[in-house]
Amino acid sequence: MTEPGSFFVGAVLIIPAVSAALLVVLPDDRAAARLNALAAFLTFVAASVLFVERPSPGRYLIVDDLNVVFIVLSTFIGFTTSVFSASYIAHELETGRLTPRYLRFYHAMYQTLMFGMNLALLSNNVGLMWVAIELATLTTVLMVGIYRTPAALEAAWKYFLLGSVGIALALFGTILVYLAAHSIVGEGLDAMAWNVLVQRSPEFDPALLNLAFLFLLLGYGTKVGLVPLHAWLPDAHAEGPTPISAVLSGLLLNVALFAVLRFKSVMSANPGAFAPGPLMVSLGLISVIFASFMLYRRQDIKRMFGYSSIEHMGIITFAFGVGGPLANFAGLLHMTLHSLTKSAIFFCVGHIAQVKGTQHMPDIRGLTVSHPVLGWGLAFGVVAIAGLPPMGIFMTEFLIVTTTFARHPVLAVVFGLSLLVAFGALLLRLNGLAFGEPHGSLAPVKASLVPMFAHFALVFAAGIWLPPALVAWFQNVASLLK
Repeated sequence: MTEPGSFFVGAVLIIPAVSAALLVVLPDDRAAARLNALAAFLTFVAASVLFVERPSPGRYLIVDDLNVVFIVLSTFIGFTTSVFSASYIAHELETGRLTPRYLRFYHAMYQTLMFGMNLALLSNNVGLMWVAIELATLTTVLMVGIYRTPAALEAAWKYFLLGSVGIALALFGTILVYLAAHSIVGEGLDAMAWNVLVQRSPEFDPALLNLAFLFLLLGYGTKVGLVPLHAWLPDAHAEGPTPISAVLSGLLLNVALFAVLRFKSVMSANPGAFAPGPLMVSLGLISVIFASFMLYRRQDIKRMFGYSSIEHMGIITFAFGVGGPLANFAGLLHMTLHSLTKSAIFFCVGHIAQVKGTQHMPDIRGLTVSHPVLGWGLAFGVVAIAGLPPMGIFMTEFLIVTTTFARHPVLAVVFGLSLLVAFGALLLRLNGLAFGEPHGSLAPVKASLVPMFAHFALVFAAGIWLPPALVAWFQNVASLLK
């Protein structure tokens, strides 16, 4: 008899796959936007049920403590972004930046992207996860270049080339993991299943695991946007549609880092393999330092928040590299709060760019006067992402710094100073954008602001109070990650 949870696991994958096929042929543009949002909502509902109805691990799919909250978070942000997309993309159609043909293509690719990310999170097979992340990558490449401008096409090609290098490295690392498991587990799917790999990891050849993790960290690190593998990310944010910027920062970067965490669990279970922490700490710290200084030089508002995403993915990678229950807890919570906050910031920035007709920050001034909701919304988002109290990111960064200081004081000082540099850059930019004499168009905002308000409400609530069940889950997963 089929387990109840199996139906909802299937729904999380089937709904976006079927919707993508329907959206390709749907001629009505408004109906396409509604179907996209409806499909995303139903996927979110199905994912939420997995909190209480979890099937046993299968040969291809698994729902466990490590992925269940990420599935729900991913589908929730996928739903709110689809609602934001409906009005945002409709405006792009009105202004002539998109044609009806590309509009249907956009919605179909959006559901394809959701299918790819959900499959990567649910996969119990290292090869299937690789395929799913590659599908999500290729889908976002097409969406980044959807405006067909020279800059958009250049950004899409850069993303494609660097992403291809990264996914090739990840494939080689995946093959090495299979080879390490093959001699112990035997041929077949068991040598590629996460639950089997973690259980039998102590028996694997540590030399093969060490080499595999190097390729995997570099390969999937490209998708995470870690320095020096980050060059595609700012361009993709700046030139692609803003909803895709929200999905990239809020979801796809997490999915790639999630893959790294899966392999980190396999490494940690093998006593002969090297500790993956120092490598992750190094890449994370370099990313934080580099992105913090680059924030000062940006003139494009979306590109600036793209570098902010690099900084925060560096913070999260650094936290998981430090390891231990407290740092892992902070990393998991920071990943969740960054997803909610950064996607909401891009919702706000998308409205600002459409109202002002530009992404060039010197041409955007006095938003709190000309568009108070957008201006104060942006101010709230910057305060939250910069880590000011009482926002939750302040707590996660404080936990990471204090935990690191107890073990490696010098690293903690460098890390803390980098956070202050980024904090100063964001406040400097916010001062010009939100305050002063208004500059540019004073046209009213026509798009829906509900997704932005929903995300900011969750971020604010999380800074004050976290549900005990969620805290218990974070603590449990933090202990599993080691």
